[in-house]
Amino acid sequence: MIMARGLARQFRAKGRRGAAVQAVAGVDITVAAGELVGFLGPNGAGKTTTLRMLTTLLVPTAGAATVAGCDLLKDPRGVRRRIGSVAQGFGTSPESSVAEEMHIQGRLYGLTRSDVRRRAVELAEQLELTALQRRPARTLSGGQRRRLDLALGLIHSPDLLFLDEPTTGLDPQSRANLWDHIRRLRAESGMTLFLTTHYLDEADALCDRILVMDQGRIIAEGTPDALKAQVSGDGVSVGVTADHIAGTAAIVRRIAGVQDVSTTADLVRFRIPRAHTMLPDLLRALDAAHIPAHSLQVTRPTLDDVFFILTGRTLRESERSPSTPSAPDKETPSDAAA
Repeated sequence: MIMARGLARQFRAKGRRGAAVQAVAGVDITVAAGELVGFLGPNGAGKTTTLRMLTTLLVPTAGAATVAGCDLLKDPRGVRRRIGSVAQGFGTSPESSVAEEMHIQGRLYGLTRSDVRRRAVELAEQLELTALQRRPARTLSGGQRRRLDLALGLIHSPDLLFLDEPTTGLDPQSRANLWDHIRRLRAESGMTLFLTTHYLDEADALCDRILVMDQGRIIAEGTPDALKAQVSGDGVSVGVTADHIAGTAAIVRRIAGVQDVSTTADLVRFRIPRAHTMLPDLLRALDAAHIPAHSLQVTRPTLDDVFFILTGRTLRESERSPSTPSAPDKETPSDAAA
């Protein structure tokens, strides 16, 4: 459904002598029909630029791609006919009703009036919008507006749907509700989805496969479980009093297979494969040394652990500290896709 090879995009910083910024540095992306693929990366990694190229909003500086069966450079109109896109921000007119928004979107895609009515009814039922048809978009809650955005992206029955951080800003209940709708739509239609998100739990829960991008390149890909398996072992935290920190750390370091030992005022943390098999030995050693442990916690590897190992920071930290220079706010006229 997506086959990109060497896809790249370079920007020129503002000003006559602005330095070139390589926002995307030759990425290869393959997405099979029916897959739900997540796209993760810190701010400034090149995710948005890549997404804009794949959706024909930016012309690549180099490389080639086929999206939904159409050549990205030679047939951008064909790409746009076959894809749907749900952007980060709300894409509705505040004064238009739900029904009007779906009608306008369907007609823009060339659907007949009868086809628009049929699809609007189907999507309203699937996305719980039936009772909201006459409501202006400005009166909808955040979750309702995101469901309307999803309906607009689906009105023309695309082969491929791009979702750009679809649950950002939603409360936990609305997020979970939108997850359920995405799962149901995919199960019923077999649609291919390409999802960017800053919520690692969202990627873990929804995606068949994940691509991790940093500094303009794809640095890792695989299923959530396969990526988490790259993290060496389970995380263990042992809580002791401050005067026993050094003794506890010394005992931990003598255990075979222990890695990444660190300490705080009242915790000794480390990683070890199959932590449950070594805990009895650890507790016996602490008891023999007369060190009382007041807490013991074992955590399985998470996608945030993977992200930290790959990029040197957590995804939350990356939101505060972009890793690469930002692309210019505006492209020149030649940058916009026809």
